[in-house]
Amino acid sequence: MKKVLVIGYVWPEPNSSAAGSHMMSILRQFRQQNWQVEFATPSQPTDHMIDLASEGISSQSIVLNCDSFDHYITNYQPDIVLFDRFMMEEQFGWRVEKNCPKALKVLDTEDLQCLRHARHQAHKAGREMRQADLFSDIAKREIAAILRCDLSLIISSFEIDLLASTFKVDARLLHHLPFMVDLAKLPTSTRAFNERQHFMTIGNFRHAPNWDVVLYLQQIWPLIRQQLPDAELHIYGSYPPPKATALNNPKTGFLIKGWAENAFTVMEESRLCLAPIRFGAGIKGKLLDAMVMQTPSITTPLGSEGMHDQEIWPGVIADNINDFIDAAVNLYTNEQAWNQAQENAVSLLHSRYDSQVLSDQLITRILEVEDGLDRHRLTNFTGSMLKHHTMMSTKYMSQWIAEKNKHPE
Repeated sequence: MKKVLVIGYVWPEPNSSAAGSHMMSILRQFRQQNWQVEFATPSQPTDHMIDLASEGISSQSIVLNCDSFDHYITNYQPDIVLFDRFMMEEQFGWRVEKNCPKALKVLDTEDLQCLRHARHQAHKAGREMRQADLFSDIAKREIAAILRCDLSLIISSFEIDLLASTFKVDARLLHHLPFMVDLAKLPTSTRAFNERQHFMTIGNFRHAPNWDVVLYLQQIWPLIRQQLPDAELHIYGSYPPPKATALNNPKTGFLIKGWAENAFTVMEESRLCLAPIRFGAGIKGKLLDAMVMQTPSITTPLGSEGMHDQEIWPGVIADNINDFIDAAVNLYTNEQAWNQAQENAVSLLHSRYDSQVLSDQLITRILEVEDGLDRHRLTNFTGSMLKHHTMMSTKYMSQWIAEKNKHPE
C-alpha cells in the first residue's frame, strides 16, 4: 500500500471554496487506489472544515519552523508527498528532501498565485497586466517551487501554456488537472426556467477576486434592476466581513446571504449566475457548480479562461459592462436561449470535466513519474540547481527560527 502525505495550506473546506473542493477530489482519488492518505497542516482548525476521518483520511497538525516535522515525516515515511500551494513546498520541501529523498514530490498549485497577484496589481492600477507585474518576487518563488518538485498539478489550460511559453517550464514537470466531476452523479434534470427566479453569485469573501465581484456588481446591479424591477441578486459566500454585510439592501434587491449550507441548492433555485470577474487565476468553482446544476452563467473572458476551448459556453461571455447587462437581461427573460445554455452546460461537463477520465490520467502520470524517478530528476537540472545549498535561503531562515524558538529570551 502506497503512503501519501498531503501538506495542506489550510484544512479543506469543500463547501467554502473551490480550492477545498478540488483538494477533496484529489484526496478521494488517492483513497480509491487503496492508498493510505494522511493530511497534515500548520493551519488552525475551522468551523467549516470537512471531517477527514469520515473519508478514511488521517490528519495531523504540524508546526512551521520546527524540527518536530523531521521526526514526524521520518516515522511516517511517505512514498508520495503532495504540497498544497507553493508556500507549503517552501516551508517543508527541504525537510522532505532531507528525510525522505526517494519520495515523489507533487505540487498542487490550485491556481498560479503569481498570475493572480499580477492581475490584481494591474487591476488596482487601472491598466492591462504587464510582464513586470508577472515577473514578480512571488513568481520567482512559485516557479522555483514548481521546478523543485517532480510534478506540478495545474488546474487551467491557460496556465499550462503560460508556464511553458513565458516561464519555459519543461512540460514533463506539469500535469493538467481541472476540477473533477463525477458524471454519474449529475442530476438528470434540474428546475425548469419557470421554476427559478432571481440572480445569484457565490464565493468565499476572503478571496480578493470574489470580493471585487461583489463591488463590481454594485455598479452593475442597479442597471439590471432598472429593466427587471422584481428581480433580486442573492450573494452567497463564507466568511462575509462587516463591510460586506453592510451592503445588504432589500429595497434594491441587493442581498448579502452569506454562508450557503449547500451551494448546489441555492444555485438550482436561481435562474442565472453572475460572475463579472476582473482579475484572478485558475478556473472558477462557481461557474463549474453552475454547469452542474444547469444554471446558465454570465461571465467575462477572464472568468471563462481555461474552462472551455471549442465548446460553446453555457451562457454568455461579455467583455464590457454594457454587454454584460444586456446579456443578463436577455438570458433572464429568453426561455429558449436559457434552455439552450442548459444543454451547453451538460455538453461541456462531459467534454472536459469527467472525473473518471481525469483521475485515471492523474494516477497513471504519478505512477509513470514515480517508476522512472531517478531518470526524471536527472533531466531536471534547474530543479536540482535550486536545491543546492546556495539557494536554500528558506531552509536556513527556517532553521534559524527553529533554533531561536528553542531559546526564548
